Amino acid sequence: MSLKPFFSALRFLTILPVPESWCGNETDFNKSPDWYPLVGLLIGLMLVALDFFLCWLLPVSVASVLLVLAMISISGALHLDGLADSADAFFSSRGPVRMLEIMKDSRSGPMGVTAIILVLLFKLTLLLALPPVWRWQVVLLMPVAGRCALPVISRWLPYARSVGTAAFTNSQFSLVRLGIPLAVLTVSSFALLGRSAGGLVAVVVCVGIWALGHYSHRKIGGFTGDTLGATCELVELLPPLGVVILAHQGMI
Repeated sequence: MSLKPFFSALRFLTILPVPESWCGNETDFNKSPDWYPLVGLLIGLMLVALDFFLCWLLPVSVASVLLVLAMISISGALHLDGLADSADAFFSSRGPVRMLEIMKDSRSGPMGVTAIILVLLFKLTLLLALPPVWRWQVVLLMPVAGRCALPVISRWLPYARSVGTAAFTNSQFSLVRLGIPLAVLTVSSFALLGRSAGGLVAVVVCVGIWALGHYSHRKIGGFTGDTLGATCELVELLPPLGVVILAHQGMI
């Protein structure tokens, strides 16, 4: 089994210095979405190691701010850019064609800026509200959930444009390719959070992915690279949200 699609996914989704020669050709790049969950796991492990160090060195509030900055930096703000473009388009009260044109505009409007601020504030607040005993597990699960959502959406929905940078993610559809990231998400949730909490969080994340995909399909008839980025950012919020709810209700 060639690891070139994995390195291609790693180079595409992160700022890690992966040599281009490791990434193979266009065929390997087209297969790279199959490896997105593994890239999410690698990102999660790096974030957990960083968080342990930051929480040892600094108060948890300061450590949480720096951790959110690390989450942004590891992807080069790729997904936040998609979130801003999607918010500008979806809340513009325009038709699908005009929404797709708005997403192509490199400038961020007021809705895009607002979306970024709210998502980052919500992410920081959830990290601060996490019970310390569950913190590292949730920090690990967040990027796994976000990167599992990407191949699920792109295998499930049609690509909304005739051509585009994310069109390759929609190729080579099969139920196996759709099921693998869902299986990785479910197994990771159970392994990290236990049977009851893990099961509930997995359901919350899966329902969130479905809802976001359905919303995108209703708005523009499918997905784009920007909506994938927005989905990744929003799905990352669901594991800490689920755990915080369970903890607040005394269920864990």
